Amino acid sequence: MSIPQQRTIIGITTGDLNGIGIELIIKAFSDHRLLEHCTPIIFASNKVINFYRKSMPEINFSYQSIKDFTRIAHKQVNILNCWEDEVAITPGQLTETSGSYAVKSLIAATEALKDKKIQGLVTAPIHKKNTQSNNFNFTGHTPFLKHIFGANDVLMLMAAENFKVGLVTEHIPISEVAKHITREAILSKLNILKDSLAKDFGIDKPKIAVLGLNPHAGDEGLIGKEEEEIIKPAIKEAKHQMLVFGPYSADAFFARNQQNKFDVVLAMYHDQGLIPFKSLAIGEGVNYTAGLPVVRTSPDHGTAFDIAGKNKADATSFIVSIYKCIDIINQRQEYEENRKNPMKKVTSSFLANAVDERIEENEG
Repeated sequence: MSIPQQRTIIGITTGDLNGIGIELIIKAFSDHRLLEHCTPIIFASNKVINFYRKSMPEINFSYQSIKDFTRIAHKQVNILNCWEDEVAITPGQLTETSGSYAVKSLIAATEALKDKKIQGLVTAPIHKKNTQSNNFNFTGHTPFLKHIFGANDVLMLMAAENFKVGLVTEHIPISEVAKHITREAILSKLNILKDSLAKDFGIDKPKIAVLGLNPHAGDEGLIGKEEEEIIKPAIKEAKHQMLVFGPYSADAFFARNQQNKFDVVLAMYHDQGLIPFKSLAIGEGVNYTAGLPVVRTSPDHGTAFDIAGKNKADATSFIVSIYKCIDIINQRQEYEENRKNPMKKVTSSFLANAVDERIEENEG
């Protein structure tokens, strides 16, 4: 089936059935303005959707039920029924059932993405504990997608209006972080950042800041050797190909708002990057998997079991994730067109520079 050009087809996964994922989906697509920009396909079942829809009677949410991609309605929400089972739903509870069906939704969506039945993927939150099985031995979406699409490496990239931060390591214990900080790992993440910012965000020559691992970025080797022996040599090598600076002491870096001077920050581990991101980012953050041949985004929060089923979830980050997925798909298409026709981009840059020069002359 060829993908129609009028709207971007976006796949949506349910996340944990007992979390806030389906509530977010219903709230997001009750705003019909989204349907002007994309055709959503939710990988779930009517029964699960209806369970949560009944708890939000004030929300105007309608959908078409489909069993294959030939029936897609491009001006409606589409529910692709991935199962017909009667599933026990207990909002707020961590159960094996809710995790296994979250995986069913994810696997069906990624198969559609591989087959080009959908153009991008937005994933609702899963819980890492109840998704573990012989069929899904991954710590989250990012390593799973890396495996499914055969990527050499991927990068967890958090993006907001004013701030982007990528991670060298993701969901691993703090006690294991240092042994995963290698020159090869840092260089790989830097190359993914450079390529992704150009291809996915339209930033041709990104300015990248790299944080140190240890307090005070090691204090010249007094507090750990990683900066001197690993991080600085990696930065020095990367400088031949990109604008990269550091390593910076993380506390002073963010206290002085130095992230505003860079296009992206590369943190060494999860909390080092995500605590300042969630504290300082303007607008709702989006979790983007950089380095894949496909586009996947998600909100920057978890399953929120404490408010699941209570109609209290804020869908803003989820909505932003949908729009960001569409934006990146469009940006990639523009990037590929410019590669095929480089004169188009050169001409555009020439015209932009000419306009800037004329403005300067007039102001002079």
